[in-house]
Amino acid sequence: MSTLPLISAFLSYLTDERHFSPYTARCYGADLRQYLDFLCDELDIKLADDPEQQAFEAVRDHVAGKIGPGTITHAVVNAGTEDIRAYLEHLGEQSYSPATMARKIATLRSFFKWANKRGYTATNPMTMIRTPRQAKRLPKAITVEQIEQLLAAPDDGEVLGARDRAMLETLYSTGIRVSELVDLNSDDLDEPGEALRVKGKGKKERVVPLGSHALASIRRYREVLAGDQRFNPNNIAFQPGKPLFINKHGGRLSSRSVRRKLDKYLRQCGLDPTISPHTLRHSFATHLLDNGADLRSVQELLGHQSLSTTQTYTHLTTARLRNAYDQAHPRAEAG
Repeated sequence: MSTLPLISAFLSYLTDERHFSPYTARCYGADLRQYLDFLCDELDIKLADDPEQQAFEAVRDHVAGKIGPGTITHAVVNAGTEDIRAYLEHLGEQSYSPATMARKIATLRSFFKWANKRGYTATNPMTMIRTPRQAKRLPKAITVEQIEQLLAAPDDGEVLGARDRAMLETLYSTGIRVSELVDLNSDDLDEPGEALRVKGKGKKERVVPLGSHALASIRRYREVLAGDQRFNPNNIAFQPGKPLFINKHGGRLSSRSVRRKLDKYLRQCGLDPTISPHTLRHSFATHLLDNGADLRSVQELLGHQSLSTTQTYTHLTTARLRNAYDQAHPRAEAG
């Protein structure tokens, strides 16, 4: 299905001005294309035949009434609250989870706010739409013992195993996102300072400390890599601007590749297969708070813009403390 120039302009705004990642922008685009599909079905419009698809300038002429009725662009820019509610009712019939519904509503909210601010729509139909309440889900964390079992799984006697151990150690040592891990370049590693320079969401940079075990694993990986010309004939991983963690072809790893490597070691260790790279981030934060780290420091380390996002982890540590109390205190529960 083709995409309206109006939608393409919005997605460009997300990546160019809001600095959203390409993956996030694609997710927004998929949600908006689903909305266009609904409109096309409801109005019996074929998007490929829509003349406005070829002329983005026509959207700007909306206020002058130059967009013809019966086109999908006309339907988008003239959407009212009742139209949005009809679409949400349609989504409700698809048995989406509350979290998915909330995300789709958030996409429409961002799009119509942008379109209204730019003058493409006369009103914002989302102002009267409420996002449904969601049950709060505590982030998942695993124990220190499980972490140690996982980190010991890769064989660091060969390049790929040494790389995998270094990646897992880095994820747990720093709490960085997997997208931030694969974006790391060789010169983002500060060995003397035992730290990493990380490019986070919105292209914001932060420096995170690197634990001694993670640093030793990275050094081991680079040592093994330097001695194996099959993977790295020109010592790519040591050059500024080149990826720190490379694939077997010497290129940059993808987030999906990291997930596949983690799945391999989870199976090898017999650990919960639903553990993800993000679980290591959750575990990093939880273990810090369990051991007395203050919330503001953890916020900085995680790269959270809002402290309320970090506070989610305090609920998890409180739940763990409550469980320990209930099990250990002789008068915690009624007999």
